[in-house]
Amino acid sequence: MFKTSRFILYWLFIVLTAGVCGYGGRETAQPQSVGLSKEGLARITALMQENVDKQRLGGAVAAVARHGKLAYLECVGKADIEAGLDMQADTIFRIASMSKPITSAAALILYDQGKIKLDDPVSKYIPEFKDPMVLRPGQKIDQATKAKREITIKDLLTHTSGLTYQWDAHLGPLYREAGITHGVIGDDGILAEKIKRLGRIPLLHEPGEAWTYGLSVDVLGRVVEVASGKSFKQFLDEQVFGPLKMKDTCFFIPDEKLSRLAAAYAPLPGGALKRLDSQVVTEGPFSYCADHPYKGPKTYYSGGGGLCSTVGDYLRFCQMLLNGGQLDGTRILKEATVAMMTKDQVGQLSKGQGFGLGVSVVRNADEAGGLDCVGAYGWGGFWYTIFFVDPAKDLIGICMAQIHPDGEATLNKKFKTLVYEALVE
Repeated sequence: MFKTSRFILYWLFIVLTAGVCGYGGRETAQPQSVGLSKEGLARITALMQENVDKQRLGGAVAAVARHGKLAYLECVGKADIEAGLDMQADTIFRIASMSKPITSAAALILYDQGKIKLDDPVSKYIPEFKDPMVLRPGQKIDQATKAKREITIKDLLTHTSGLTYQWDAHLGPLYREAGITHGVIGDDGILAEKIKRLGRIPLLHEPGEAWTYGLSVDVLGRVVEVASGKSFKQFLDEQVFGPLKMKDTCFFIPDEKLSRLAAAYAPLPGGALKRLDSQVVTEGPFSYCADHPYKGPKTYYSGGGGLCSTVGDYLRFCQMLLNGGQLDGTRILKEATVAMMTKDQVGQLSKGQGFGLGVSVVRNADEAGGLDCVGAYGWGGFWYTIFFVDPAKDLIGICMAQIHPDGEATLNKKFKTLVYEALVE
């Protein structure tokens, strides 16, 4: 039998009551009324509970919306095992790389306003990126050669800039020597200074010639600052979070909300979970720490990995994209801009997947697993969060937990499949 709290029973009552304005400001509906099976959705709950019971996860929150209505919301397990706190609908999660679509949308707001162009060189906003050098694998630093062209804003949005991450075996040591971080560890610097240093480090490859996951979106956050004349935090608050009423999305969690932050865990041999607090965890060349949302100077705004949010807040962001750039009468992006953002821009990367301007995009549904429609998009985060949006099916799925590495956890691997299998149309 599922261990469902009174709070969860209350939310199930709300979700199953059509026409009520509920979670994330979305109207709720009976699953059947939006083409979803109640029994099928219950399999998600069962999987969540299985992962909790087997100590693969401390807990999780998941939501499914269709046709603009919330059809499923479930909170299972503990947000803080040691404190005995249940997962709740307003639990706050470290969303790590799920920050990237938000940062990309912020840059595209400036694009809509005519303040940046996609073919602008990044050096127009950050002079240190002028005349970049390329240091290919196997070359020594004195063998770096001048790049064929400069990095553009579009290169940042599509991860084709030649920037990488600190754990890259070739350029990682240069990043670490320069003190460049990645958003999932505390940083005592500011975006302006760190990105200047990054601009002086050679690229991994020619801009536009390959897809490399890395710090492109962190640089994009600095471009937003320069182009807008505001701090990245202020711009997000005024242009994204405020208008979308994403009241719990932020880089650093205020003291009055800190009790709602889910604890982060790591798997231990034998099936137990180890709580991660202020200890720095090092995995080869990569280090991370779970306390970055609430400890330290709180000055570094990592657009690539630094945000925290709730499932409800992120649902509002996804619904805005699915609606073509507007939500509840407030327009954030032009419809044509959202279409461009969620269209493949780079060609096939793997298993039918391409990449748009900040999100992964399905190019071939059969190769991607046969469930998504072409044009479905989404992304995930380091701390075990995931989302997807399928415009053809008018469908959103979001699932959040807090664990790294994921060990034997199976929730994120199966979540999307179970959502699609719950479709009855």
